[in-house]
Amino acid sequence: MTGPTSTPPPEDYRLLVPRDWFRIDLTLDRWRPQLKTFVDRQTAGRPLSAEARHEVWATLRNTAESGVARGALELFLRAEAQTATPATLLVSLLPTRGALNPPPKEFAAALAARRGDGADVTVVALPAGDAVRVTTATTLDLYVHVPGAAGYLLLAFTVPLSGVKSPMGELCEAIGGSLRWV
Repeated sequence: MTGPTSTPPPEDYRLLVPRDWFRIDLTLDRWRPQLKTFVDRQTAGRPLSAEARHEVWATLRNTAESGVARGALELFLRAEAQTATPATLLVSLLPTRGALNPPPKEFAAALAARRGDGADVTVVALPAGDAVRVTTATTLDLYVHVPGAAGYLLLAFTVPLSGVKSPMGELCEAIGGSLRWV
């Protein structure tokens, strides 16, 4: 008699992200100069004060530092319209095992209780597997259950100007749907 077979966790993931999104690898120590390059490119030729440029830099740096502290792997940035405030995608691995790795429906219920009425929390089927989808007016978080009970891969999109109910929001949904395990 053989016992149930468990699926091994994948070795990596792939996302289809448009070429005009600036990618920063947060697993390497050189992410700060990469981020500075993005900010310099986005603010060049725009009528922004030095204070506004510094605010863009500080906001994005804080986002990256907070992400790195929580296991973020990559940060993607795309300027919207003619503003220095970019849309972002922060990809993080949330490794959990055993009782700390709830199935998506239980995880969704816990997130809904924690987030309150300000967020819409649902479970959706993506090609990569079941995911918990959490949306607000300007954010879309997809917690994709990693095969092999390895945890969740979080795709955290922020769309500060146009919001998630826009063509940019639809693009974020498409990027999330492109996730594949390798």
